[in-house]
Amino acid sequence: MKYLISILTITAITSIILGFSLDVDYSEKLIGFGVAGLFFVVFPLFSYHRWKGKSAKDYMITKENLDKMRENQREKKY
Repeated sequence: MKYLISILTITAITSIILGFSLDVDYSEKLIGFGVAGLFFVVFPLFSYHRWKGKSAKDYMITKENLDKMRENQREKKY
């Protein structure tokens, strides 16, 4: 998965760079496909890959998590 994300990122960035540097009729399409590929393909794949197996509740601010953070701050002061 990591290699697929890397290849797709490089492909999208290359498409954007070629769209800006080449003087052809379809240069705007190259830029558009590159940007769309980054936002609609690469970013969701990257997000899925990084969050797989993790609970979103661990990253939410709940009363329990606030209490844990306060307890950790008290321990660091002493």
